[in-house]
Amino acid sequence: MTQFQLNLAPERKVLSVSELTGRIRDLLAREFIDIWVEGEISNCHAAQSGHLYFTLKDAKAQVRCVCFRNQVRLLKFRPEDGLHVTVRGSISVYEPRGEYQIYVEHIEPVGMGALRLAFEQLKKRLEAEGLFDPAVKKPLPVLPRRIGLVTSPRGAAVRDVVRILRRRFPNVHLILYPVRVQGEGAAGEIVEAVKFFNRKQLADVLILARGGGSLEDLWAFNEESLARAIRASTIPIITGVGHETDFTIADFAADVRASTPSAAAELVVQTRQEFDRHIAQLQHKMVQRMRYLLLEWRHRLQELAAHPGFQRLEDLLRLNRQQTDELVARLGVALQGRLERLRRRFTVAQTRIVAFDLRARIAALRLRLEQRAGDLQVRAERFLVGKRQRLERLMLQLDERSPLRVLERGYAIVYDAAGNVVRAVEQVAIGDEIAIQLARGRLGAEVKRKEGE
Repeated sequence: MTQFQLNLAPERKVLSVSELTGRIRDLLAREFIDIWVEGEISNCHAAQSGHLYFTLKDAKAQVRCVCFRNQVRLLKFRPEDGLHVTVRGSISVYEPRGEYQIYVEHIEPVGMGALRLAFEQLKKRLEAEGLFDPAVKKPLPVLPRRIGLVTSPRGAAVRDVVRILRRRFPNVHLILYPVRVQGEGAAGEIVEAVKFFNRKQLADVLILARGGGSLEDLWAFNEESLARAIRASTIPIITGVGHETDFTIADFAADVRASTPSAAAELVVQTRQEFDRHIAQLQHKMVQRMRYLLLEWRHRLQELAAHPGFQRLEDLLRLNRQQTDELVARLGVALQGRLERLRRRFTVAQTRIVAFDLRARIAALRLRLEQRAGDLQVRAERFLVGKRQRLERLMLQLDERSPLRVLERGYAIVYDAAGNVVRAVEQVAIGDEIAIQLARGRLGAEVKRKEGE
């Protein structure tokens, strides 16, 4: 009975850890495909790959989250610890650790829009770098001859700027660089326009203009790349973006911020009347200064004319003329004496040269040279005779000791196949090939018989 009951018991299904984790993963993936979760970010850090890892928590629980690089690039703000957000994504299991986590596809800050948060974060970071420091801002030219305008060619801003510039200063040279002022890629076009004007040096001042709109419409002027391009510009830049209450990152980075495009045009050039008034004021100040200087120098001239030194001027001139004559006379006497001394030295040198017989000197040196050459030749001949006699003795000794003399007497030298000298019969075997060196020529032979082993 017991055996029968044991046979009817169901078999146990044993799962491996990987199988169990895989089932949990599939279950979570089916049930939690597209969910929204709200919580506070903590332990937020970015990997070198660009992926973002963080923990989403509330007062009672927490869950790990990962946002891959492609999704991170789409975020307008930068997630950081302590930020209260809502994330959208799906839940799955990271099998190597057996942990479930949210694969985040989108992040929204709670209580503040993503664009507003991104604006505040970027403004705070660039301000900490000193990008908005008034000390680095460039002054505007008093009267620019060429004005660069970067805006959309179809917007109201370009018409307002052109109208005001034409009314205030009709002969100003305006260069328009058409760009998009909103939408994807607009910031890049504006940055390229700023770089173009700086590269070509076509303008004395630049205006970046755009009409009003929402924060999203104005976002091209909140990009970090544009702020850095404005700060790197060698040409002063005025921004006239949106309405008076609108502020962008470009406004903080620019050298001058105007409330509207029209205000930017009014700032860039003064009216003709204001300019003429300024010139008149400068002219009046210059005339006053010149009059003051003329009166001061006239007074100074009168004081000098009354000085006793001017009354004795003729006496001083006579004295200087007489002293000049005396100096000229003394100089003439000194020069004459100098010439006489040089003439005497020249005469003495000429007499010595004439008395010196150069040909006799050369003949004596030639005779001495010939004597030295004869002595050298005799010594060289003696040296060569001695060396030749020694060479003959050495050659005679070498000939007497040469092995060829032994061979001339009927002896021979035997070599084995390897070229070694055979001195005993043990070095060769019957049938080996040997070579026999005679006094004149060499024989090849084969060993037929050995004796004396």
